[in-house]
Amino acid sequence: MDVIRTRTSTDVVYETLHNQIVSLDILPGTKLSETEVARRFGVSRQPVRNAFTKLGNEDLLLIRPQKTTKVRGFSMERLELTRLVRRAVELEVIYGAIQVWDDARAAKMSANLRLQEQAISADDLPTFHALDYDFHKLIYVLGGNPNAFEVMLECKQKVDRLCMLGLEKDSEAKLIFADHCEIADGLASGDLGLAQGSIRNHLSRLDKTIAYIHQAHPSYFE
Repeated sequence: MDVIRTRTSTDVVYETLHNQIVSLDILPGTKLSETEVARRFGVSRQPVRNAFTKLGNEDLLLIRPQKTTKVRGFSMERLELTRLVRRAVELEVIYGAIQVWDDARAAKMSANLRLQEQAISADDLPTFHALDYDFHKLIYVLGGNPNAFEVMLECKQKVDRLCMLGLEKDSEAKLIFADHCEIADGLASGDLGLAQGSIRNHLSRLDKTIAYIHQAHPSYFE
């Protein structure tokens, strides 16, 4: 309740449910009740309803009037749109970043890469996933395009759960890390072809991830 006093009840409910859905603590297809969620947080149903609406707008919940609300599954159409947007934006951001890249920026990227390597060694996939997110955000921020990241973020969030499922494969994190190292090398050396080629290769890995997850978790897809 102390936390709720410092933020709105809607914020608390939304942020908690969002994190649980994205991290797969709450799986696709799980039914959610306004009454039960309100009881869990000790709030009225209105902030829960508001939080549900925000999650629905992000395609994380399927809200059906007079019917049960449930965590939304993955949509192939939405995934393809997200990939198109991310690829186009990241290739352009890489182009801009390489124009201003310097030793100080390279050092910050290297620090992130060291933490990624440590997370892999410790078999800490949730931490690696967070560092993966930070790695891409650093390219936007250090490259002078933080607003572009915010524009793209809404689409990216729609595949966060998918990425978490993809990281169930032990080898996947190591492949992603190798991609990150190659992207960083391209930026540090000023090799635009290497940097953009590495981005394309990196994002294309989602093809195999989608196929793997569809086979391993078909019930998670709409």
